[in-house]
Amino acid sequence: TFLMGANTYREMYEFAAQAGTVESELRSEEEATLDTLTRAEKVVFSSTLEPPLPWANTQLIRGDAVEAVREMKRAGSSPLSTLGSISLCRSLLMAGLVDRFRVVIFPVITGKTGSDRIYDGYPDVALDMVASRTFDGRIQLLEYVPRVLDRPPGAYPGF
Repeated sequence: TFLMGANTYREMYEFAAQAGTVESELRSEEEATLDTLTRAEKVVFSSTLEPPLPWANTQLIRGDAVEAVREMKRAGSSPLSTLGSISLCRSLLMAGLVDRFRVVIFPVITGKTGSDRIYDGYPDVALDMVASRTFDGRIQLLEYVPRVLDRPPGAYPGF
């Protein structure tokens, strides 16, 4: 189950809707990924979107995302992953609901085109690596268990 906010939902739905069209510039593996995402269960947290949502297998939740995710985890829902949605990720982390961080490293530097620092507003978090994978000799997936720190990293032994 993928969790996302309204902006991420709009962007990803647009990509998925374009996949397979003549205008699509996506490679076949990108289209396959979007097809998998279309088939997956998705939960969108939004007060601005109106039901019914056009993307298949999507549930809209207008209430508190933290409480909804806490209940999903309590009910033993399928594994939950966020997709983009910086504000949602921040609120879930602050509520202690994040079990793992998956960081994908793409070997580019967007000094000219990059816009937002994605971790502004996050607390200090230590990341303990539990898995890693290299896909094509360049792109890496790193998986961490987060620990929200109660004091600055320099105050801990080993940091």
